[in-house]
Amino acid sequence: VKVKIPFENKYLDAIFTVPEKKSAYGVILTHGAGGDMNFPHLLSLATHLASHGILCLRFTCKGLNVAYRTKAFKTVVEYLKLSDDYKLHGVFLAGRSMGSRAAASLIRQLSQNDADADDFIRGLICLSYPLHRPKLQSKLRDEDLLFIRCPVLFVSGSADEMCEKQLLEGVASKMKAPKKIHWIDRANHGMAVKGRTTDDVMEEINAQVFSWLRENVELEHK
Repeated sequence: VKVKIPFENKYLDAIFTVPEKKSAYGVILTHGAGGDMNFPHLLSLATHLASHGILCLRFTCKGLNVAYRTKAFKTVVEYLKLSDDYKLHGVFLAGRSMGSRAAASLIRQLSQNDADADDFIRGLICLSYPLHRPKLQSKLRDEDLLFIRCPVLFVSGSADEMCEKQLLEGVASKMKAPKKIHWIDRANHGMAVKGRTTDDVMEEINAQVFSWLRENVELEHK
């Protein structure tokens, strides 16, 4: 279902991938610095989640400014929260690369502002989180992650040039949030692995994301 979400003086293009049965939980997904909401990995994940009963809303927001992307993400969260068509108990924010930075930044903002803090946002999914620039491991983009309290899933390539394995594990050990890292063996930042098809890699990513979501939704109901 295509929608246009009012944002500032324009609209954000977005698409709902809707499960057959009514969904209690949703995932909001956005892309990295390049591409848009139809990036193949996002499309694959949205289809997989909807086929397993989780509503997915993915959106496009062009622009290389993280603050701008964060603002857009907040608008999309509010849009879904107030939606009459999809009444959800909660959502998980997810993004690829720069999109995951925007999601993390928004969760930190909302948790620091008590007026905005509520339990609608249940967790964060970071696909290829860009922890540092290539070859610039001394400057980590970890400040938002260290403030987050809700559950976090990282899915990263073990050969990601923007997220050295040891460095992400070091950041994760300092995080206060419940967290899990799933490493895609030999994958780079774009999740390409020599000798494996894109579909094969995506199957692994999709299965990990869904099983983590299911665990976190079930934990709430215990």
